Amino acid sequence: MQTVVDISTLITQTHGICGGRPRIAGTRTTVHTIAVDFNAGMKVEEIIQQRPHLNPAQIYAALAYYYSNKELIDLEISNYYQDFACLEASYAYQ
Repeated sequence: MQTVVDISTLITQTHGICGGRPRIAGTRTTVHTIAVDFNAGMKVEEIIQQRPHLNPAQIYAALAYYYSNKELIDLEISNYYQDFACLEASYAYQ
């Protein structure tokens, strides 16, 4: 008999780990990382191939969390890339 998994246990958030961002429990793979891959056109199967330590339930849980908090996570991802671009530009002129 298969054990039932409480999906609320698949995503966790811990201050001081991965910048406090939500992540797949037991890993350092953030919801943000899965969202970026998925939004770049990767299918769940491709994400699993790239990250074989994850399973479909974990990926779908991350996507469910992302879509439940899409506006905030998209803003955080956008801010990250803007900060990166600013840093990259500041070092390019030195």
